[in-house]
Amino acid sequence: MNCVFVQIRCKPGTAYRVADDITLREIHSELYSTSGDYDLLLKLYIPATEDVGKFINDNIMDIDGIERTLTTLTFKAF
Repeated sequence: MNCVFVQIRCKPGTAYRVADDITLREIHSELYSTSGDYDLLLKLYIPATEDVGKFINDNIMDIDGIERTLTTLTFKAF
């Protein structure tokens, strides 16, 4: 499994609905509301056999209200 963090910028006024939509998909490990340039921080585990970009595109980017994402791949936990 690959641990991936996705920061999500939402269109104004849609962050809670976007968070609800992500929660209903049951693909995440953790989901937080954040301050700064992005509205939500999503932690998820993607199977090693899956293409990370395609997984995010197919499971997250089609949610209405998402304006932009920033994905951080992880390599080793300490």
